[in-house]
Amino acid sequence: MTCAPADLVELGRITAAYGIKGWVKVQPHSAQSEVLRSAKAWWLARPVSPLEADKAAAPIAYPVVQARAQGATIVAQLQGVADRDQAEAMRGYVVMASRSAFPAPDEGEYYWVDLIGCDLYTTDQSAEPRPLGRVVEVLDNGAHAILRVQRCVADAAGKSEPVLDAKGRPQELLVPFVQAHIQSVDLAARRIDSDWPADY
Repeated sequence: MTCAPADLVELGRITAAYGIKGWVKVQPHSAQSEVLRSAKAWWLARPVSPLEADKAAAPIAYPVVQARAQGATIVAQLQGVADRDQAEAMRGYVVMASRSAFPAPDEGEYYWVDLIGCDLYTTDQSAEPRPLGRVVEVLDNGAHAILRVQRCVADAAGKSEPVLDAKGRPQELLVPFVQAHIQSVDLAARRIDSDWPADY
């Protein structure tokens, strides 16, 4: 049995069987569904609740025979899944692919998974960039991507600490990931520079 790679990225979930020949229908997690269409193999895992995390089964690789877009979803034929009953039994399964299998993005384009964990800086009112926080999620509003940023400040030792609101919850920003506000992205340095207002 092949061990799952360490760099698996969750890309969507199987929502239903498609047709009678074992095809599955997948709802991608983002608009960047080209990875699902281009990956030679999908790693599937049965979803488990946080309470059952210790009982989670290892993901299993399924070679992709063919995959195509079907509206906002992806439909695919997987090797070893021959009929509708087998496909229907996979409803709810998590679909993952190795990050190393992603096709190279075009110039100026980024995979959302690569933006998560980057620190966001602003130069809104000063020449010196100031940290705003860390990207914890990338959302899609239909027109463009939005960075969900958890506000952070550096403590006396230089360690990043979350900024909390009056109820003790982490403060967050929603920053449009558009050229009008994003000045540069340096994935190697895990840094995004913007002109987004610090007090927005």
